[in-house]
Amino acid sequence: MQQSDRPSFQEFPVADAKAGPYGITTGPDAALWLTLVHSGEIARLAVDGELSRYPAGSAECGPSVITAGPDGALWFTLNQANAVGRLDLDGTVTLHTLPTTGAAPVGITCGADDAVWFVEIAAGQIGRLGADGATQEFPLPDRSARPHAITTAPSGECWFSEWGANRVGRVTPEGVITEYDLPTPSSEPHGIAVGPDGAVWTALETGAVARLAP
Repeated sequence: MQQSDRPSFQEFPVADAKAGPYGITTGPDAALWLTLVHSGEIARLAVDGELSRYPAGSAECGPSVITAGPDGALWFTLNQANAVGRLDLDGTVTLHTLPTTGAAPVGITCGADDAVWFVEIAAGQIGRLGADGATQEFPLPDRSARPHAITTAPSGECWFSEWGANRVGRVTPEGVITEYDLPTPSSEPHGIAVGPDGAVWTALETGAVARLAP
């Protein structure tokens, strides 16, 4: 590879080293939005490097994963505050406390039904927050499965990883859950995505990537 063909990297300071940048997504304003898990903030990073920071709650609220919502706002989970947050582009934050105490939400995705879907790692449940502000929770058959990440498929359902149960799961907009065991024991699935071929891909902590064919 010639020198001119190599990718160009830049680093942008978004916070002090203890703030803990964690989740990241592209916002509707063409900027990058990310969570600062240790400082309890949401940060906006423009492509020119300009940085803005917004409190998401207390310093201990633990903002985790963030996604662009169907309403033009940013939505994120507050792992330590048992809530899902909404951030307008002007910096206004609205928090939605979850019905289950200590649910510890992590992954979140924009659903095909104009709702946001999220996983509750400590409660073993899938959550749905509708456009009307109503929250629904769908318990997994194994409440110790520790759901970690969630993504939306073009066909409308959501797929999620079960970190503690060696499975991936599917939830329909109506809340019907189907689970699939992974072939390698104790593979600890984390991140999950639906590929262009319609297959579900999940990253395994054991050092592999698994593909679930449609």
